[in-house]
Amino acid sequence: MILAFRTEADVEAAAAAVAGHLAANRLLGYPTETVYGVGSAPTLPALASLSALKGRPPRKPFLLLVSGRLMAEEWGLAFNASARALSDAFWPGPLTLVLRGGEGRLPDQLRGAEGGIAVRHTSHRGMARLIGSIGIPITSTSANRPGTPPAPGVDGLVALFGAAVESGDLLVLDGGVLGNVPPSTIVDCTTAVPLMIREGAIPRAELRRYAGRLAP
Repeated sequence: MILAFRTEADVEAAAAAVAGHLAANRLLGYPTETVYGVGSAPTLPALASLSALKGRPPRKPFLLLVSGRLMAEEWGLAFNASARALSDAFWPGPLTLVLRGGEGRLPDQLRGAEGGIAVRHTSHRGMARLIGSIGIPITSTSANRPGTPPAPGVDGLVALFGAAVESGDLLVLDGGVLGNVPPSTIVDCTTAVPLMIREGAIPRAELRRYAGRLAP
């Protein structure tokens, strides 16, 4: 249940297996532009399995990875002026935006306390292409246990979640060992005035440089 995921040919070869695996509400381990993540299709059974794998409260939301703004909008998510400006400037990339919308299309279990859903257009070329190919967003959380650092590669991921890999519940995409990259910056765009939730890979000053008053 470990597939090579380093070249365009690897991505193309993995797509059908990943689509079938996610359709069965099973879980996926994969590289991103920041850290290795684990995720699923955005369904209630898959979210329950992902929470159990991570050992976190079922009501704590996960973010979504999309292949672009068009996919996010197709799933009902709304971009206000700040979200449009920030996504234009920094997507694809390590910027997560919390957006309103998605009612009737995405589970409410993905919503945070502010009522929004966290979304990122990943700049990992393989994952962006895979998500576009299978046509659904993939939930995402760092590949770790609560309070421990994320796994930098497949060996660490398997060490953490080996039982799920052995049982076939967790399919792993091997994109090599990742560098020590900060997590994504998170901006709440559910209101007219954006709010910085976490300053990560993209600093506040960089957001303001490109988005001006529409940045937090």
